[in-house]
Amino acid sequence: MSVFRNAIFLLILGAFAHIAFFFFNPNISGKVRKEVRIIEGSSFMSVAELLTERRLISNPLYFRLMAQWKGLDQKIKPGLYVFHTAMRPMYILDMLVLGKISQKEITILEGVSSREIAKILYNAGLGSEEDFLKTVSDPVLLHEFGIGAKSLEGYLFPDTYFIAEGSSAEDIIKQMVARFKTRFDALLDQGIVSSDLSQKELVILASIIDKETASSDERAIISAVFHNRLRQGMRLQSDPTVIFGIPNFNGNLTRKNLMTHSDYNTYLIPGLPPGPIGNPGEAALSAAMSPAEVEYIYFVSKNDGTHHFSKTLDEHNNAVNKYQRNIN
Repeated sequence: MSVFRNAIFLLILGAFAHIAFFFFNPNISGKVRKEVRIIEGSSFMSVAELLTERRLISNPLYFRLMAQWKGLDQKIKPGLYVFHTAMRPMYILDMLVLGKISQKEITILEGVSSREIAKILYNAGLGSEEDFLKTVSDPVLLHEFGIGAKSLEGYLFPDTYFIAEGSSAEDIIKQMVARFKTRFDALLDQGIVSSDLSQKELVILASIIDKETASSDERAIISAVFHNRLRQGMRLQSDPTVIFGIPNFNGNLTRKNLMTHSDYNTYLIPGLPPGPIGNPGEAALSAAMSPAEVEYIYFVSKNDGTHHFSKTLDEHNNAVNKYQRNIN
């Protein structure tokens, strides 16, 4: 009887040793990259069979038994994973439980347009430009976010994102808009708002400020110029808004462009344009909310990244002669 018990013990011990060897040794020694997409709601056994099919593990039953023994078979997370064949099955299981999905780091700079974001994502292998731009204007999403506009231009917050490979355009856009809402609400909570513009108007104005200057010292002053013009019923006369309204702009803004009507030509239309001309960052939003207390209503580029500000038209004309026409 003892011989029989010993045989059973050795058999069980051997089975555990075999499973342990399986879990702590890779299926193949060479590093061959394998992408595996785990679908939401997949059973653990189907995942184990998929890993076997991809030659990442050799025994789906052992994989399942070890996961059950550790209480992890109900804890794996969906997503796109990047494994290689020299990974130990235990490490693969840990990645599935921790949700270490394949991600790309994407940085969106302040002021870029939705079209520019679509190109950045496409170049990073994160979907087509067409799908992204179509989703940006999806009326269902606009309604879901409570944004009364024709597109989400202006609400795709510029920041650094870690985006899972295989993410849909909708997933990416939701992440960006959620970041916008968080940052915008945080600015409101700071109590800095001295403007009486609506949220939509603040976003439009901030997008113009982002295009007009990259100088942190000037944003609040440029905001003041536009606020002063709006109060006085003056046209904004902002070149970036005109450029936004020109299809396939070639980089050369002409007098003809300034005299051609579009919904975004603020040399011809009163007030703000109908929508943002880019996606403003936190600094521009803050400036739009809290303009400087100055009386300037004009500014002109000094060709060094900064501007000269004026209170009167005569002062402005003199500055134009000095900085743009080289007339002293």
